[in-house]
Amino acid sequence: MTAPEEAPALVEEVRRRLAATPGALNPHRVADALRAAGRPVGDATVLAVYEQLRRDIVGAGPLEPLLRLPDVTDVLVNGPGPVRIDRGSGLERTDVVLGSEDACRRLAQRLVASGGRRLDDAAPFADVRLPDGTRCHAVLTPLAQPGTAISLRVPRRGGFTLEELHAAHALTEEGLEIVQQVVAARLAFLVSGGTGTGKTTLLAAMLGAVDPAERIVVVEDAAELRPTHPQVVGLEARQANLEGAGAVALRDLVRQALRMRPDRLVVGEVRDAAVVDLMAAMNTGHEGGSGTLHANSAGDVPARVEALALTAGLGREAAHSQLASALDLVLHVVRSRASGVRRLGEIAVLERDAGGLVRTVPAVRFAPDGQLASGPGSRRLLGLLDQRRAR
Repeated sequence: MTAPEEAPALVEEVRRRLAATPGALNPHRVADALRAAGRPVGDATVLAVYEQLRRDIVGAGPLEPLLRLPDVTDVLVNGPGPVRIDRGSGLERTDVVLGSEDACRRLAQRLVASGGRRLDDAAPFADVRLPDGTRCHAVLTPLAQPGTAISLRVPRRGGFTLEELHAAHALTEEGLEIVQQVVAARLAFLVSGGTGTGKTTLLAAMLGAVDPAERIVVVEDAAELRPTHPQVVGLEARQANLEGAGAVALRDLVRQALRMRPDRLVVGEVRDAAVVDLMAAMNTGHEGGSGTLHANSAGDVPARVEALALTAGLGREAAHSQLASALDLVLHVVRSRASGVRRLGEIAVLERDAGGLVRTVPAVRFAPDGQLASGPGSRRLLGLLDQRRAR
């Protein structure tokens, strides 16, 4: 039976007394601290305070039980108060409560430190990968209000297969068949969508369906893609150290990946000038390249790529020219506001208009009820699949 939670003031008092003298954290020292403070020293109280202090220094502290819940994808701290989780059907309030801003700050700093970064007033935000693969983003107050914000993105152990995504209603029967054909035909594609719509999940499942004989090189800012495939090599970017040295940018790793004999080059999330290197790679005979991109719709992808390419000094015309020859498809994923279900909403092909600019043309749309609607780009999609299969 779990001991009851003790008052935050009592736990803080014991914490201060323990910090004043060196020694390991154990129930005996907790009991001594309680006696010195003139507090009750019953077994239940000692064990409850000890357990709360122990959780603060082990793993994710009070968030640890939430990370272990089935189907949890996100654990969110919005300053002092109840912690919220997402299990695929929207945010839920939990019974786990962080009682003070100091508790939130300490937890954020410890999590970030376990990922090899620092978090303080001089560096008030950080994005790290924890030892268990969980992605942690933290922002200290006063930048974050009403208090220190912590966002944990929990990777699914083992990942999804395409068939499991179909069973979870992320793919319809027709969607599953088309996606499998896209993978087999080695078409180049981007998975677009908003935050938390399942872009990485779909891409990982598609990579898991790649021929086992092919070598996949994955480049990411923070390692999240975990495709179930026997030949995956992952490259992860690195932030600068405390002295400001040692940074390794995403686009540098894309160039390294090209020298590693990839059958498929994957950029986990295209968010900066690395988009230029990815498009260049797709234009050098590396068929089946892919990545994810934040965009509100498939139609917004060309403009988003153009904006990112501009940061690398690539002009508008050159960016669209590279995009037209590098990319075949855009798979756009959405998330239902009502049910929270993440699903493939649209597949679009790319075409150039009379002015040479690229636009996306819907080929297939999947309604929330599973109905399929063909778009004006469906003929081109079939042509791309047939052309690659004929090789």
